[in-house]
Amino acid sequence: MIQGTDLDKEAYSRATSVYLVDRVIPMLPERLSNGVCSLRPHEDKLCFAAVFELDEQANIQSECELDEQANIQSEWYGRTVIHSDRRFSYEEAQEVIENKEGDYATEILKLNELAYILRDRKFKNGAISFESTEVKFKLDESGKPIGVYVKERKDAHKLIEDYMLLANRKVAEFVAKKQKGEKKLTFVYRVHDSPNMETLNTFATFASRFGYKINTKSDKEIAKSLNHLMADVEGKKEQNILTSLAIRSMAKAIYSTKKTSHYGLAFEYYTHFTSPIRRYPDVMAHRLLQTYLDGGKSADAEFYEVACAHSSAMEKRAADAERASIKYKQAEYLEENIGTEYKGIISGVTEWGMYVEIEENKCEGMIRLRDISDDFYVLDEKNYCIVGQRKKKKYQLGDEVMIRVKKVDLSKRQIDFTLIPD
Repeated sequence: MIQGTDLDKEAYSRATSVYLVDRVIPMLPERLSNGVCSLRPHEDKLCFAAVFELDEQANIQSECELDEQANIQSEWYGRTVIHSDRRFSYEEAQEVIENKEGDYATEILKLNELAYILRDRKFKNGAISFESTEVKFKLDESGKPIGVYVKERKDAHKLIEDYMLLANRKVAEFVAKKQKGEKKLTFVYRVHDSPNMETLNTFATFASRFGYKINTKSDKEIAKSLNHLMADVEGKKEQNILTSLAIRSMAKAIYSTKKTSHYGLAFEYYTHFTSPIRRYPDVMAHRLLQTYLDGGKSADAEFYEVACAHSSAMEKRAADAERASIKYKQAEYLEENIGTEYKGIISGVTEWGMYVEIEENKCEGMIRLRDISDDFYVLDEKNYCIVGQRKKKKYQLGDEVMIRVKKVDLSKRQIDFTLIPD
């Protein structure tokens, strides 16, 4: 894609693909993203490659990083042609991993083995593991939800992620170390700051009510204790709430030319390089990398910083749209289930009501305080609960309750529940 063309201007304007429940709004036209640019089997495709040779311990060694833990045997970046022999769905690859047989089983099993080593090393270096639940919908022919389920991330998904992280990290490092000081080359980095301590301490106080301790003495201790927390809560009723609140206590990752590090991944250098079909920052990273491989001068930092700010803003807008799409489909699903009773967990408390997330399908709605008839309840903000003024009964964040679907307002994406007494 040539800079300055109508196609490039439209891709820049959108900056990202938007993934709604029932459709995708692509950054690039579908004929390109699903056709010309897609790595379809048995077709030659032009691509920008990051090629690494790893040893049995997933070590990589390059001239510029002899003293680092991850020592790659060789690395190469450049434009090339790729000819895919076989396309795997995640499910097909997972089947090979689990059964240890099938097409390209030797290659897939070796890749998975090395991915485990890369993943383990990443967490030992201080990366944080946030395994939040992803809600998916079964839709009928008209796009109406007929079922809701939680997508499970298995080894096949994690394997792809680990090698994408490797490429993103090494590309950023390659450019960052080419020249230093005032001669440093302009590049697009994916940066993530350390968490705000006040916000993190608030989360730590809340987590302690469930018996979890967060050590806030240093960045490494924070990461270590958050990882222990994420491992401990896996499969428990409070998992989604604690994971969501932990993520909210973190800084938001953005694109920038000014900093290079990513706190959550514990990488000194990081970029987005692997998805130029669906993210504009990756397009910029490709252009800049090729310029520097060709011996070109450093690009205009001010121009690229403006583009980074635009990309960050559009990413947030897309995420908001995706959340709104999920909320709408959840409301649409529960509209057909008014009167149905579910077990849920209190996921939020406010002065006018408490939010409850249904355990079975992760749909969230509100029980309004005025609808709880056994007492007059008020918010105790400090202790994350609502308290009855006469009987002193408490409903606290994370408590399990039974609810009945009372009302759904699709236009506002609002779901109202009624509390079923103990």
